[in-house]
Amino acid sequence: MPGRLTSFVYGAALIAALGAGLALYGTGSTGGNGNTRAEPCAGSEATRARLAPLARGEVAAMQVLDAAKPAPALSFKDAQGAEVSLADLRGRTLLVNLWATWCAPCKAEMPALDRLQGALGGADFAVVAINVDTRNLDKPLAWLKENGIARLAYYADPGGRVLPAIQRDTGSTGLPTTLLIDPKGCEIGVMKGPAEWSSGDAERLIRAALGPAS
Repeated sequence: MPGRLTSFVYGAALIAALGAGLALYGTGSTGGNGNTRAEPCAGSEATRARLAPLARGEVAAMQVLDAAKPAPALSFKDAQGAEVSLADLRGRTLLVNLWATWCAPCKAEMPALDRLQGALGGADFAVVAINVDTRNLDKPLAWLKENGIARLAYYADPGGRVLPAIQRDTGSTGLPTTLLIDPKGCEIGVMKGPAEWSSGDAERLIRAALGPAS
């Protein structure tokens, strides 16, 4: 009987210890101070909610995500050939557009993207147009100059890393593809295909992304 009692006491103590361990570590949702850990993009929900009813008209193809998520880690080059990452540009709302000189719809929407940058670009917003040509690398910049695209900063990915990363992230198989990213680096929307980015519909969408008073 004493042996059975000892076994029972030991078993009860083990169960209690396991329960305490699960309470502390089982869910992985609390920190050392007992506070619930927020999802990295939980604070982007209000922005996402503002955008959903504005994906219409000229920007009806904008897919506002069901839940914001961290934008993919992208690295590319600026006009001087210096390495730039998407994280380096954090702090502003970004419209990240992938384009190529061999893509007719891409070239058709570039003037509108340039006008959008002229209208809303600044400390709070930027169009980040990344060229994904991997051959004839002087052609994209020359094409922009020939067509009067002067407000957009020039970014390029001659190494061919950005396009497959975006394809994996969005499931898009063509160009142009455009991501809408908030100042925290959270992806809140995806456009697969071209849009009239200088339209009133597009401006209202971007202003909503910037904030309720924009």
